[in-house]
Amino acid sequence: MHRSVKIDLSDNWRIQSSNKVSEKGEEISTKSSISNNWLTAKVPSTVLSTLVANKVYEDPYFGENLKSIPTELFKVPWWYATNFELTQNQADNFGSLNFDGINYKANVWLNGKLVADSTAIDGAFRITAFDVSENLKSGTNVLAIEVIPPKPGDFSIGFVDWNPAPPDGDMGVFRPVTLYLHGGVHIEKPFVQTKVNLETLKEADLTVSTELANYTDTAITGDLIGTIGAVEFKKKISLAPKDKELVIFTSKEFSELSFKDPKLWWPIHLGNPDLYDLNLKFVASDEVLDKSQVRFGIRQIEDYWLNDIHRGYKVNGQKVLIKGGGWTDDMLLMDTDESIEAQVKYVKQMNLNCIRLEGFWGKDHKLYDLCDEHGILLMVGWSCHWEHEIHMGVPVNERFGGVYKPKDIAHVAQAWEDQVIWLRNHPSIFVWTVASDKVPITELEQKYIDSFAKYDPTRPYLNSTGGVGSDQHVIGSEDVISEISGSSGVKMLGPYAYTAPVYWFTDTKFGGAYGFNTETGPGAQVPQLESLKKMFPEEQLWPIGEAWNYHCGRYEFADISRFTKAIEEKYGTPSTLEEFDKKAQAMNYELMRPMFEAFQVYKERSTGIVQWMLNAAWPKMYWQLYDYYLNPTAALYATQKACLPLSLIYNYGDKHIYAVNDLISPVENLTAHIRVYSIKSEILFEEKVAFNMASDSSKSIIALNELKGLTTTYFVDLRLLDKKGVEISNNFYWLSTKEEVLDYEADLGSFAFHTPSKVYADFKQLNELPKTQLEESHYFEQDGEHQNIKVELKNNSDHIAFLINLKVVDKKSGELILPIFWEDNFINLLPGEERMVCANFKGTSPADLKVEGWNL
Repeated sequence: MHRSVKIDLSDNWRIQSSNKVSEKGEEISTKSSISNNWLTAKVPSTVLSTLVANKVYEDPYFGENLKSIPTELFKVPWWYATNFELTQNQADNFGSLNFDGINYKANVWLNGKLVADSTAIDGAFRITAFDVSENLKSGTNVLAIEVIPPKPGDFSIGFVDWNPAPPDGDMGVFRPVTLYLHGGVHIEKPFVQTKVNLETLKEADLTVSTELANYTDTAITGDLIGTIGAVEFKKKISLAPKDKELVIFTSKEFSELSFKDPKLWWPIHLGNPDLYDLNLKFVASDEVLDKSQVRFGIRQIEDYWLNDIHRGYKVNGQKVLIKGGGWTDDMLLMDTDESIEAQVKYVKQMNLNCIRLEGFWGKDHKLYDLCDEHGILLMVGWSCHWEHEIHMGVPVNERFGGVYKPKDIAHVAQAWEDQVIWLRNHPSIFVWTVASDKVPITELEQKYIDSFAKYDPTRPYLNSTGGVGSDQHVIGSEDVISEISGSSGVKMLGPYAYTAPVYWFTDTKFGGAYGFNTETGPGAQVPQLESLKKMFPEEQLWPIGEAWNYHCGRYEFADISRFTKAIEEKYGTPSTLEEFDKKAQAMNYELMRPMFEAFQVYKERSTGIVQWMLNAAWPKMYWQLYDYYLNPTAALYATQKACLPLSLIYNYGDKHIYAVNDLISPVENLTAHIRVYSIKSEILFEEKVAFNMASDSSKSIIALNELKGLTTTYFVDLRLLDKKGVEISNNFYWLSTKEEVLDYEADLGSFAFHTPSKVYADFKQLNELPKTQLEESHYFEQDGEHQNIKVELKNNSDHIAFLINLKVVDKKSGELILPIFWEDNFINLLPGEERMVCANFKGTSPADLKVEGWNL
């Protein structure tokens, strides 16, 4: 028999403002039911997200509705309360009440007894547990939590310039509350360390550890038994009353933990992300007092130095060019499991191998579990909002940010330890980032180092995501160089606003393709038309005005003027919202693809690139590969194309065509089919080049320097064929003989993270493209809860069909079906060309296809 029970206290919650509650915590937690004038809630949640769910505030993200929510409501404590039932057998067990995250402080009562006060639950990123064995009873148990909101200077959840601040400061019980029942010995903090033989990849040594806590007043002796698949190992453990002991199983002591031919965990494109389960149980007198399960992967992470300047990362001994995007949770922490899963699938679809979390995001382990399962690497660590007075609301240290006082150092170090223990079994996490824009003060960094030595020696840490530039160019000098660990070896020099394609290939001082750029991007990525119509009242949709600006970033990013100026200069001034949408998506694609492609082309001098950002905390204009509604921008498909593991790329800098192989094996007998077309779709140049590719390599295969017969705008079509002549990948560019010229000398004022253009490329001839005749047929297939669509396209005209945009809509409502996973989109078809494109999406309702395009 066993006495181990885990109860997730997620349902049956109610909340109310302390201004409307006269009872004390003792009184609330003795009532068998909560008053009906309280609002229904779930946990995890924030106060404002619960108000939204109860329609106290409806559609807070629409237009400028967020401005109307008064912040004064959230400057007082709010109550969370629930009741749950226990049988007599359950109530007779010992119990541990665990809080994974409360923002910001809390007092907790269970059945009329104070079990934790605000000195014990203090800080959004503290994870706490309390022995409630004496407080449990059979029948109805009542739990009441007085949540105290964060105030300026607190180390709370935060957003920076990505979106407005949430009116409630995200106060609430934002991570799970769990009751663990056990027989007196509780298994805590299980951990699996793995060490791979990097010469053969055929052996791996595992070290399993856990803490055992004796909750009783008597000594207990029993067996701690672990299993990993068919492998079993155990130790006899004697625990003194109220004692806690760290138990370690090593491969030296237990040969079963030396794995032969292990199934390794690999990131996307390098292998399978295989996972294992560790099961632990503590057995005394033939009774299972507690049990635990944790999932892990066998893999080894290392960092390395490129030219002694730039830091890079290896997985299982293999160098990995990091290609990622920056994650944010929903502004009110309203993400669902379904939305998180869709976003991880989008990352995989884009051929990205990394998500950077600037912060310890996530309402629970869902995001981390999905990245484990899909082979997506994770950068995890603190956000920069603690480093700047404008976000903290109190003065900060110029070099070290907000954490520099002894009390704060102790607080943040403990929070860090809690987060590391909470997440350390996830193989997807490849680096801990202990600071963002600055570096931790020496005393704090030393505490981090001590914590790693004790709790996670399996992966490197990064002292800052800001840092070095080119060989001769160091940004920030002492500001980003640690007294303990030296240079970060990475850079965070922008850009963050409109950036011409040529920049990424030619810049060698700032954000261009060298080293590891931990956050950067070409600025705004405007949502598609359907999303814009969800964001604003009809009268505010066009022309662009204040409502649009409100949905931009903050401070230097409070409008999209850089984006609209570039559209006007390059594509011509739009006269309607529909024309703006068409040109905005063209520019989204044009600007995003070369950023990732440049790092692919120059992979011998590059170690990583993170697009700022991946997603959206609310409906917005800036920094997103798909929008808040999970509607891809054209930038998503540009990224998908740019990060193909085997592809052909046009280098805007030297005008060569490059082949890139991102795989760990060589590929032979390839052929590049290269064609250049005029704006009138006449072939000006055509050649086929045969070549082989070494593993993890890039090389120039042909130069396109001298082309005759060009007008202002022209096209380059690239097809990569295998040894049988079957197309592996394709790439299509629209280029201009009026080349973009960067203005490195521009006076940028306080906003230095941007290199504008003083001369723009000219694509206005695209407006003269003749209409094409596109033949289309499609059919849907139901596959359980999902549908697949196959679309056959044929260009029956003599002109290129430019940027064909495929959309699936609900047949009844006409609304876009989202999320949707196209194998390609914003497609270009040559004269007479046929192509099949497939997608899948969730749903069983009848659907239909909409086909749009630049010149359809």
